Amino acid sequence: MSQFWKDNNNYTMLCDFYELTMANGYFESGMKDQVAYFDMFYRTIPDKGGYALMMGTEQLVEYIEKLKFDEDDISYLRGKKIFSEEFLSYLADMKFSCDVWAMEEGTPIFPGEPIVIVRGPAIQAQFVETMILLTVNHQSLIGTKANRIVRAAQGRAVMEFGSRRAHGYHSAIYGARSAYIAGCTGTACTMTDKLFGIPALGTMAHSWVQMFDSEYEAFKAYAECYPSDCTLLIDTYNVLKSGLVNAIKVFDEVIAPKGFRPKGVRIDSGDVTYLSKKIRKALDEAGYPDCKIVVSNSLDEYIIRDTIMQGACIDSFGVGERLITASSAPVFGGVYKLVAVEKNGEIIPKIKISENSAKITTPGFKQVYRLYNNETGKAIADVVTMHDEEINNDEPYTLFDPIETWKKKVVTDFTARKLLMPIFKDGNCVYKAKPIQEIRKYCAEQVDALWEEVLRFENPHRYYVDLSDKLWKMKQSMLERYSR
Repeated sequence: MSQFWKDNNNYTMLCDFYELTMANGYFESGMKDQVAYFDMFYRTIPDKGGYALMMGTEQLVEYIEKLKFDEDDISYLRGKKIFSEEFLSYLADMKFSCDVWAMEEGTPIFPGEPIVIVRGPAIQAQFVETMILLTVNHQSLIGTKANRIVRAAQGRAVMEFGSRRAHGYHSAIYGARSAYIAGCTGTACTMTDKLFGIPALGTMAHSWVQMFDSEYEAFKAYAECYPSDCTLLIDTYNVLKSGLVNAIKVFDEVIAPKGFRPKGVRIDSGDVTYLSKKIRKALDEAGYPDCKIVVSNSLDEYIIRDTIMQGACIDSFGVGERLITASSAPVFGGVYKLVAVEKNGEIIPKIKISENSAKITTPGFKQVYRLYNNETGKAIADVVTMHDEEINNDEPYTLFDPIETWKKKVVTDFTARKLLMPIFKDGNCVYKAKPIQEIRKYCAEQVDALWEEVLRFENPHRYYVDLSDKLWKMKQSMLERYSR
């Protein structure tokens, strides 16, 4: 199996129908070669958190590389009887020729800043909207939730156990991938292990115990099959009076005589804080202080945090439905907006104005810089600039709030890093896939570069995303022009 799985499905037709009707309109209006610029960004951080995580870049690459209308697609569109034959011929011969920039997977991202930029013929740049949003929205949502849960565990292992609650096949597979990048130690999803090399983890279900005439017999049979890797599920009947007693008995009679140590016990119900303390005491007294305690049962970051605060003796957590569905905030509100067109080589900015200030777009072809403090290594702020602006590390830089402009800060001794990297140039892929372990390590490093105040679950400090002076002035002039 290759280290990098390639999804062989062609998702060209996974689009909103208006992308096709508009494309036909562009074609019929003589605008098929009109160059347009689109930004993907999001407006609100899930769970009222301090940041989100960028995910799905590699899947975007796979989608775009296979973007092609086949004969069945054209036949279907012809059957709608609203598209011209000339337009259908254009689609049949279409070769993706856009430039695409995106942030690296695992990068902390903030509202309002572009995380994907597409530049190219309007028909093509508009057409990829749905799949860009679908891919990045879902995986960023799950990665963000998983990272919150991992941080709540304070160094204890978190396993992704949510496949059976996921919203479909791809949600299970790519959700587990995002969770692993975000810090989970592994997944119950075997296919994700096969495809991406993410450790598949798991032991037994309650049905295993129920299949035998007694709990003791079930534990004994399992221990004889897996003496070197034995974790027993002890809450099928009664955790303390039955499950724990029988587990220790099997450890004494099967595991220890074979020269092994029991790996763990797992509970999936009840007051896990209370039970874990009792279990820990009994295991220690039985001579198994190294036997781990694993808990599951509809966990999330708040429950995990509270159990730890209450002194629970838990070594690892299995988290399912509330991770894989991000049930507390199940929508990642990424949007895809036109920000510029190009005529005769000149980039002409475009803006969308709304009575809701949060929906006013930032016009123009842009870049995003992250400024890091050289002494602490911590991220100071992000600056959205015009695409051709450079931030000089050797000169003081003035940050200012784009809304409350009197809030200013001059920073020195910093390093500015561009966050948007090219992944396609003239339709050709220039992105080099990375081992998932490398992406995971990068994610952990970038989250660690955020201040603790930004990482709080409740009322986190707002991380600043500022506009450069040049970009801010251009946006203000357009607002004044169109609001007269």
